[in-house]
Amino acid sequence: MSELTWFKSSYSDSGGGECVEVATPSTVHIRDSKRPDAEHVTVSPTTWAFFLGHLTAV
Repeated sequence: MSELTWFKSSYSDSGGGECVEVATPSTVHIRDSKRPDAEHVTVSPTTWAFFLGHLTAV
């Protein structure tokens, strides 16, 4: 796999709080920003959009 470019939420602070990062070449990769060398989860763009739609509805 080619090197991914990870993006942290704009809501994250620099104080080391809880955070996830995402990378989206053709699928969505999700990881814990505090453990960048650990495994990450990969989902389809449709699944990610469904997840985000439910977050904003709460």
